[in-house]
Amino acid sequence: MTQMMQTQAGGAGAFCSFDLNRVPSPCFVVDEASIERNLQILKDVGDRSGAHILSALKAFSMFSLAPLVSRYLEGTCASGFFEAKLGREYYDGEVATFCAGYKASDMDRIISLSDHLIFNSPAQKDRFLPSVKASGRAVSVGLRINPEHSEGEVPKYDPCAPCSRLGFPVSQLSNEVMDGVEGFHMHTLCEQGFEPLARTWAAVEEKLAPYVGQLKWLNFGGGHHITRADYDREALISFIKDLRERTGLEIYLEPGEAVALDAGILVGEVLDLPKNSVDLAITDISATCHMPDVIEAPYRPAMLHEVKQGHYYRFGGPSCLAGDVIGDYSRAKPLQIGDRIAFLDQAHYSMVKTNTFNGVPLPSIAIWNSKTDELRMIREFSYEDFLGRLS
Repeated sequence: MTQMMQTQAGGAGAFCSFDLNRVPSPCFVVDEASIERNLQILKDVGDRSGAHILSALKAFSMFSLAPLVSRYLEGTCASGFFEAKLGREYYDGEVATFCAGYKASDMDRIISLSDHLIFNSPAQKDRFLPSVKASGRAVSVGLRINPEHSEGEVPKYDPCAPCSRLGFPVSQLSNEVMDGVEGFHMHTLCEQGFEPLARTWAAVEEKLAPYVGQLKWLNFGGGHHITRADYDREALISFIKDLRERTGLEIYLEPGEAVALDAGILVGEVLDLPKNSVDLAITDISATCHMPDVIEAPYRPAMLHEVKQGHYYRFGGPSCLAGDVIGDYSRAKPLQIGDRIAFLDQAHYSMVKTNTFNGVPLPSIAIWNSKTDELRMIREFSYEDFLGRLS
């Protein structure tokens, strides 16, 4: 994740005034007002460009805010049966489903839930196209393509990296492959601005030209940081309008992070302050269990009230994994056991990736409104949630 590879300086925003002791620890706190701000930006882009903007549930599936999301966006995109069911039951609008590999046992249910059904390969499309036709539903079938043009900065987050399993290579397209296909899907970006999208389209447009006439839609997937302050939204709007006029296609975007960017924090508590060459801070926030991208990306999340120079600590979690380290941070004052801390920009991905390794409890979930100061506890987890995942 490109931007996540660096310390994120932004994202504190309204949370600077939030009392971390108002919630149990650990706890995700999502600012409803910040979510709405992002949604307003996305809706404006959709309205002015004519694009259909869907919310990517894989990044942000906080269905307690589904009514708010549905007020601004045109639907959701899902990664399989569970997310498609969530999108259909809790959100309004379209459901577009893509999976790298569908199971036959899920297919009838996925077809019943989806408006767009996107396949990763012609083989999967050919296998399940008869089921789509037999369903009697007006499900539009798409094929994910690999533009074979790489814009990713980190290979494992680059869908166009050599030997990628994601998308059918555009160089292998043929009339035979296109049987039954009404749309192309291409998710090639990761936390990026408009320019990489423009370069990708320039690299692939001529190769797709022979097939555009039979298509109804083109989906540019996610990875667009549209709600980031420095994103060139005017260029994106002009690009989409021009593309729609020239091709006659409906254009789709599937932002995930952009819906919840800088809209949430993860609150934790200092449990112990040992020393081993450096000052250590053991917290009830685990990188392994609560912010796995810290280890997988890897990246260093920004901390609320961090200072450039002060008292330095290496923060880590309570699990037995030696690598359960969040990062090194400086605080204005020496820490005390029981102090509250918070990591920034944790509304997207962190919440959907949590796990209970080592029996570490899951963070609670709260919604706060920075405009009204209303705080609602949405969910608190217990031993039964841990037990329910085991046998």
